[in-house]
Amino acid sequence: MKKDVFISIKGIQRVEGDEEVIELMTVGNLYKKRDSYYLTYDETEATGFSGSRTTLKLDREGRVTLQRSNPHQSHMIVEAGRRHQCHYDTAFGDMFIGVLGVDVSSTLTEEGGELEFRYSLDINTELASENEVHINVREM
Repeated sequence: MKKDVFISIKGIQRVEGDEEVIELMTVGNLYKKRDSYYLTYDETEATGFSGSRTTLKLDREGRVTLQRSNPHQSHMIVEAGRRHQCHYDTAFGDMFIGVLGVDVSSTLTEEGGELEFRYSLDINTELASENEVHINVREM
């Protein structure tokens, strides 16, 4: 059953010693399907993906899949200790990037909780950024 939830997201990106922090507070939906948790919300201008809908899937293996819909389509997988080649739509155009998962931790239940994951992005195997995402989900 889908639940309306408050979602607080803090994203940290580090590039060559510089750090950028983006924070977003929004409403969305949380639900469990089979053994995976799904979190959906609409993006805003603060994230640079205004007009897109994002779905985060946390599966029982601890893998996070981010799926972003039009107009900014992206598909990214974060899995601790594994590198995935992913499609990412940016303000500069589409690209394929390497996503190396550092760690994923979660206390998510159908009532809410926390989801955190860290990963690095590479382009042509050259480090582009190191990233952290901290998500807090609570019932409305």
